[in-house]
Amino acid sequence: MKTKTIQSIGLLAIGALCATATAQEKFEYTTEIPEGILTPDKVETSIGELSFTDGVPSRETADKVYDFMDTSRAADAFLKGMPAASVAALIEGAHSLGAVEVNQVMIFDGLMNAKSLFLTGNSATVYVIPDLDLKRDGPTVVDAPEGLLGAANDANFRFIENITGGKYLFLPPGYEGEVPEGYNVYRPETYRVWVFLRKTPKSKAEADVSAAVKDVKDNLKVYKLADAANPPKMEWFSGTDKDFNTVHYNNAEFYHHVDEVIQYEAPGLFTPEVRGLFASLGMEKGKEFKPDDRMKAILDDGVAIGNAQARSIVWYPRTNMNMPDAQIYPDTGSAWNMAYMGRNVHFNGEDGGTMNTDARVMFHYPYTAVTPVMAAPREGKGSDYGIAFLDGDKEPFDGSKTYKISLPADAPVANFWAVTIYDPQTRSMLQTDQKNAGIDSLQEGLRYNKDGSIDIYFGPKPPPGYQNNWVQTVPGKSWFTILRMYSPLKAWIDQSWRPSEIIKTN
Repeated sequence: MKTKTIQSIGLLAIGALCATATAQEKFEYTTEIPEGILTPDKVETSIGELSFTDGVPSRETADKVYDFMDTSRAADAFLKGMPAASVAALIEGAHSLGAVEVNQVMIFDGLMNAKSLFLTGNSATVYVIPDLDLKRDGPTVVDAPEGLLGAANDANFRFIENITGGKYLFLPPGYEGEVPEGYNVYRPETYRVWVFLRKTPKSKAEADVSAAVKDVKDNLKVYKLADAANPPKMEWFSGTDKDFNTVHYNNAEFYHHVDEVIQYEAPGLFTPEVRGLFASLGMEKGKEFKPDDRMKAILDDGVAIGNAQARSIVWYPRTNMNMPDAQIYPDTGSAWNMAYMGRNVHFNGEDGGTMNTDARVMFHYPYTAVTPVMAAPREGKGSDYGIAFLDGDKEPFDGSKTYKISLPADAPVANFWAVTIYDPQTRSMLQTDQKNAGIDSLQEGLRYNKDGSIDIYFGPKPPPGYQNNWVQTVPGKSWFTILRMYSPLKAWIDQSWRPSEIIKTN
């Protein structure tokens, strides 16, 4: 060992002397070269030693660098392809129930519950979710009644417009035909459009939910513009109590799903740079995606790293770096975060031109439905959210322990509040013996304190006397929670009313 070390030192010394001699040799056009330009013959990096001969990489170094490059691109492609994969999974979920044609719409006519795999849904509103295919059907109309609220997003989960009642006409990319009057007209950059609507019942009583559903079914129409004179009868497909999936994969199958979207969609799905990222991995419109064994291993590694990146961004946003506005109450060091950093649904920074890709990931990994009214509500309108991925001690939640949140009296909502918990794996409602995985102010029988505040408990078993204020958790599993404020009032917006931290009680 000592002999080899001496020999290595000797070789390095000879190499250094040769380099020095070469550097000192003068030619007619010799200039002094800054040291920072030069590449040493040996460079230690996080992926190992890289070797060069006068700046030329060895074959081994080139192979090592290409593996790293493809792996990092695969991880980046997971993060950048996530919004499109999420929309595709949502559409496929509805199609799996039979809602395929333009006039066939999925509706949670008995409210959503924990049986469905659906990113951070709630169990208090009637969800109505048409999806449009402008490539298949051409210009398409959504005729929405007043009181049915939501938004339209394109196939890459970009906001198109809020739906608040009226006739909305969506034209395919590149459409050059006549545009009739009497419609709100939109030209999305993608063929597929995901429309997310909801109707809030007066209460969760069966009669009130049925009345809300009837209003939707009697008044919502979705049809091809070509059929405007005689739209086909609407068909409704219930999502309530159905076991189906709307969540994108987190393994290498993810890339195949994104490739299917790339093959079907218009070029506007991604920017040229992002299209190039996917093309570098073999996903390019008009070409078969057929990774070889090496690339399959790269994709397995890349998606694992990308998934870990997404989960790290969601659970531990770097508020001291590029995520300073992720916290709702930064003045207290609170664990409560918001879904849209800085309340920006475009994730493009204060200047409108600096994309915050971490903020985009922080939203799209656990959530769906992009609209400003869910990010920056006006007093008494829209909705707002507090999300706790960690407890008051900034630790992940433990399903074997009991926790408590206290909501002060006079919750500032014109509509209602809701607290729901979710499975970290699926980001869908936690599946337990409870149907709804949460508590909301529409429920009967809640126990309020003498001052009007309310304590809600999360744990495997209810504390004595708090059965109606208890949300079941699962030992051996974690969870996270969302506090929803529907039609929030001034005290929520100016933060004079705040929920407590979620604290461990045992």
